[in-house]
Amino acid sequence: MGMPVRIDDALYEQARATAQAERRTIAGQIEFWAQIGRTALDNPDLSVDFIRDLLVARREGEGLSTPFIPEGKRS
Repeated sequence: MGMPVRIDDALYEQARATAQAERRTIAGQIEFWAQIGRTALDNPDLSVDFIRDLLVARREGEGLSTPFIPEGKRS
């Protein structure tokens, strides 16, 4: 369920620009940033770049991912 939220005009414009570049809705972009922030706070040992890449990979689904094979297990 969506709920209207007031945000700073500058944040809105940044979200609009990034959302357009990344082909998301403005609300979707802000949700994505919030998810990155929440995950970063819950996992301070992980870099923001790693968290972003992980979230993007999870959204891509298994069909687009490459399975991890440890170096010693490769044939």
